[in-house]
This record gives sequence, C-alpha cells and structure tokens, in this order.
Amino acid sequence: MGHKNYNTDAEKAISPGIASSHGGAESSDLPAAHQLHRQLQNRHVAMISIGGAIGTGLFIGTGSALANGGPFTLVFGYSLMGLMVWTLMCSLGEMIAHLPIPGGHLALADRFFSPSLSFTLGWSYWYLWSITLPTELSASALFVGFWTVKVNMAIWIFIFLLIVALINLGGVRFYGEMEFWFSSVKVITIVAVIILGLVLDLGAVTGDMIGFRYWKNPGLFAQYADVPGAAGRFLGFLSVLVSAAFAYVGVEMPAIAAAEAKNPRRNLPRAIKRVAGRVLGFYVLSTIIVSMLVPSNEPRLRLTTATGAKSPFVIAIHNAGIKGLSSVINGALLSFTLSAASSDLYISSRSLYGLSITGNAPRFLAKTTRNGLPIYCYIIGIMMGTLAFMAASHGKAGIVFGYLANMTSVTGLMSWAGIFITYIRFRDGMEVQGFDRAQLPYQSPVGVTGAWCGFISCVIITILNGFRVFLKDKWDVATFITCYFPVAAFILLFGAHRWWTKAGMVEARHMDFVTGSDADAEEEEIPPKNWVEKVWRALM
Repeated sequence: MGHKNYNTDAEKAISPGIASSHGGAESSDLPAAHQLHRQLQNRHVAMISIGGAIGTGLFIGTGSALANGGPFTLVFGYSLMGLMVWTLMCSLGEMIAHLPIPGGHLALADRFFSPSLSFTLGWSYWYLWSITLPTELSASALFVGFWTVKVNMAIWIFIFLLIVALINLGGVRFYGEMEFWFSSVKVITIVAVIILGLVLDLGAVTGDMIGFRYWKNPGLFAQYADVPGAAGRFLGFLSVLVSAAFAYVGVEMPAIAAAEAKNPRRNLPRAIKRVAGRVLGFYVLSTIIVSMLVPSNEPRLRLTTATGAKSPFVIAIHNAGIKGLSSVINGALLSFTLSAASSDLYISSRSLYGLSITGNAPRFLAKTTRNGLPIYCYIIGIMMGTLAFMAASHGKAGIVFGYLANMTSVTGLMSWAGIFITYIRFRDGMEVQGFDRAQLPYQSPVGVTGAWCGFISCVIITILNGFRVFLKDKWDVATFITCYFPVAAFILLFGAHRWWTKAGMVEARHMDFVTGSDADAEEEEIPPKNWVEKVWRALM
C-alpha cells in the first residue's frame, strides 16, 4: 500500500496539529521571507558530512587514545565506533531522504517521537555547535602560535571570526562551495599522511622497517591510569571508545543541510552511503598507521596542550628526521579548524531556524534574506562566536569556557541517541499505518535492530564517559560536572517541557509521512558523457 493513502482528512481531523505541531512546516509551505533555498549540490552535501566528521580529532585525538588504550585497542575501538556511526547514518538516511525538511532530525523528532524530545534535542544541538564555534576559533589562533607569538591571540580570533562570518553571509551556495574546497584539502591531507605513514613504517626514509614492532613492545594494550591487570585494559578500552565516539560527532550534518539540498531524494542516499564508508575508512586506516608508527608509551602523546606537537603523525615525522613537514601539518590543522568553524556557524544557525519553525524558539528567528540566509539566527551565531575571546583568557573566564566546551561532547552523543529512538518510532508508525517501505528513496540495511543497538550503545557510553573520576584518587569535580551535567540538563529540559505543554508521545497512527516528502520536483539526472564524469560521479 502506498503512502498516498495515509494521513487522510479524517486522520488529520483527529490530530489537527499534524503538519504544524508535529515536524513543523515544510520549507515551501512557509512565507517567502522564511524560506531556505535548495542550492546545495550532491558534492557539497558529501563534503559537508566529511568535513563535519573529520577534524583535529583524527590528527590529535588518536594520539591520546593510543596512549590510554594501546595499539590494538585503538584500532578496535575506532572500528567498533565507526560501525555504530554507519548504523546511525543508515537510520538517519532512511528518514531524511524521505523527508528532507528544515530542522533535519530535530524536526523529525517532533513528528515521530514527541515535541518535548524535539525541543530538548533542538536546544542541546544548538548549544553543541554554538559553543564548538568559539572553540574552533580559539584553536585556530593557537595553531598560528606555532609560527609566531608576537601577535595577540585575540587579533587572530577576530580575523578568523570575520572570515567565517563572510563565508556564511554569502548564502548556502557560497558556503557549500567553500566547504567543498576546505574538505577537499582535508581529504588530500589525510590520504597524503596515510601514504607517508606507510612509507615511514616500511623504512623507506630511515632504512629501519618498523612494521608492527610497537604492537609487541610496549604491547597490544596499555594499562589505563596504571591500573593493573584486566581492569586496566578494560578501562583503556572504555577510554578509547569514548574518544572515538566524540571524534565522529558531526557526521550527521547532512540531516540539517537536507532542507537546502538539490534533488534530496536522489542525492542524500548517495551522500549518506558513500560518506559513512569513507569516514570509517579514513579513521580505521589512520589508526592502523598511528599504531604502527608511535609506541603507546611515547611521552609527547600526553601533552596537555592540543597543538600539532602531540599529533602522532607529527611525532613520527619528527622521529624520522624529516624537517619542514611539521609546519605543513600545522598549516593543515589550521585549515581543518577554519573549515570546522565555518560549518559550526552554518549548523548552529540552521538548528536555531529549525527550532523557530517548529515553535520551539521565537518566530521572528525564521526570517531569511533573499539568498535564503536565516539572518537573525546567523547574527546570534556570530555573537556566540565572540565567546572565543573568553576562551583566549588565561583567567577565570578561560576556565569557565573550558567547562562549557567540554560539555559539548556528551551533548553530541545524546543527539545520536535521539536520532536512533526517533527512527525506531518512525518504523513503528510505518508498521501501524501499513506504509510500504519500498517507496522510500533509501532503506536502512540494519533496520530497527541496528537502531536499538546504536541507541543502547549511546546510552552506555554516555553513562560511562566520566568513569575516570570514580577511580581511586582520581576524583575531580570539574570533570564530573562536564561529563554528567549535560545529562541532567537534558532530562530536566525534557521533563519541564512535557510538564509545561502537556505534550505526550506522538501516536503511531497520527504520524505524518506525507508533508515534505515531495519537497521539490526532482530534476532529471543527466548521464555522464565521458569517463572523467563517470569517475567524478562515483567519487561524489
């Protein structure tokens, strides 16, 4: 049975808020002054996702994970978490390819789970990217300090904030084009570093073949916090799992970009299927190379400052005696953080826009310019970016900002859990209404079982992410707060909204699978004319 037979007038009479109260309005149903524009091409969407998931965490975070867990645990942990991310993208892809609506998974939560979950996820997600923006800006200024410390850090922050603001001011098409080239630099850099790492491991530079030497000495596993035996190895695995989960946060960005993508029913499934595999491949290959090049007991892996100096790739290059490449890697990291900052402003502004059109934020925030830029959301995003000046402070302001930034990681995990549980309810509604999944542009190969596994994994990692504070003599109030305050805040927000609005869970028989499913007429795809176009289409 096709979806055209569902959500009849009779059903809508039972639940009159089905289009407005559950899932917001589709962009084309909004006044012209409140509409986004579909200007992102397939290559833009693909690179936005890659750019969101691959950042400094790949170059720096893998080093800390190696030190905490050892080489085998590093590779296994990132691979395992990569599979969960693939499951996430499959679940999200099935929903968003069918309903590429403004607000992405935040609006889908309103339509298929409850307004309270949408409200809580929306504001949490906006907080995540609004605080990540100044974090990336301050990191960019820190990387410049690799070359010179004569210029005040605040001046660099101002320059980078201005660049990011101008990129987003040009509208979604200009942003998409810039992010495409930024992310292309990321991909080229990662491929080059993986190849270089393999060359170094084989001894082509030093004449000393490393192979898997460091898997034997100091060994496959590291003892976390010097805890002896199996307990220390298990804690090391937990630490790597947490690091890996946080490194992948951002891969879900295409859901927010879906409302501005051309031909979403065709292009989004392509982007999701290809990007998830590439991100997994980049991380797994990189962790294998890292585990071969640097021993887990290397002291530089435990540097407290997140600069290029603690990158395992930089350490390997330095150990090989190659001069000048450290500066190149630092330059690449600078481009990574600028790309991330640009994406942060884009996602935070669209998240706030999604909150507005679903009634969870003031309506005036939905106003857009002629090129489809949600102008007030954009301005608020820039204002949040100025918190980077607070991050540059070495006093109490800098410490407070550090707490705010550290809480974003847990928020990302809870957003994933929200996507999984929304998908489970999405499938419940399909089953109750007799919806034919064969009509969907994309079907998740892992289905509800995979979503449940992903949801449970997110909950477990969220609960265990601050496990280190419960170890003997490791109690730290600041760490406990940054790890668990976001969880308490999420529960309180959800409960307060449900109490205030009296809004319960959306009944499966009232779920709307129609509004927004035919967002725009799909343009006919032009077949490739030559082998160059065939290769390009395969890549993008």
